[in-house]
Amino acid sequence: MIPVSWDIVQERLDLAMGILNDETPVAFDGPFHVGIDLGTSDVVIMVIDGAGRPVAVFLEWAEVVKDGVVVDFLGANTIVQRLKEKAEAKLNITIEGASTSFPPGTDSRLSTNIIENIGMQVLDVADEPSCVARLLHLDRTAVVDVGGGTTGTAVVQNGQVVFSDDEPTGGTHISLVISGHFGVSFEEAEKRKKQSEKYGILALSTPTFERICDIVAGHIKIHRVDQFIFSGGTCSLPGLVPLLEKNLNKKVRIPGNPILLTPLAIASLGLDQG
Repeated sequence: MIPVSWDIVQERLDLAMGILNDETPVAFDGPFHVGIDLGTSDVVIMVIDGAGRPVAVFLEWAEVVKDGVVVDFLGANTIVQRLKEKAEAKLNITIEGASTSFPPGTDSRLSTNIIENIGMQVLDVADEPSCVARLLHLDRTAVVDVGGGTTGTAVVQNGQVVFSDDEPTGGTHISLVISGHFGVSFEEAEKRKKQSEKYGILALSTPTFERICDIVAGHIKIHRVDQFIFSGGTCSLPGLVPLLEKNLNKKVRIPGNPILLTPLAIASLGLDQG
């Protein structure tokens, strides 16, 4: 994969967010690559063109995965099939294969089995933070993927992932804190998490992010790391970068629309295939 600059990645994320769940048919002709991201709280399919630009993105909120394990295999199959059909209809294409990912330290077959079960070929697979690392061709950087149930870290030296691991604690834990604090349902807590400033979510989630920083610090303790890149929808909280930098004592970068960074990186694995 040709290394992509941070600015280009941000442009592609902005483009992806602009077409998120847009089913309007468009004229499309040329090579394409597909990425499927099975998360704890959502499933995403992203189609990029031969230059790496998103042309179709569909996301559905779902709880079919827990702590890196598919707990609703039938539900996951149904959602992936539905999102695949939406992408095919939008672009007037047939999707026969896709790349996917998995949390570090878990079995990749938990993701690949679903893709194969609906009749698609698995073209590439890598753990979630490693996908981002391959996209950006980083050096002395830790890529941190904060998922719903787990936080995964990949340490990159000169473009190569030299370490990756994953531990429980993620966005779901923050939602549980919000739920308990306000005495509301988990679903309502998820909604309030997206209204951070109104409900003081950053302050409520600080202990969880401090725990996440402890996990990440443990992951990188024997490696030289100059900066961190965080991804995942939970990282959208305003004011999060200073909190993370204070706890990690290093530069932290979070792109706009971080919920789509991993899906973009997964789809971009296809660029390696030509």
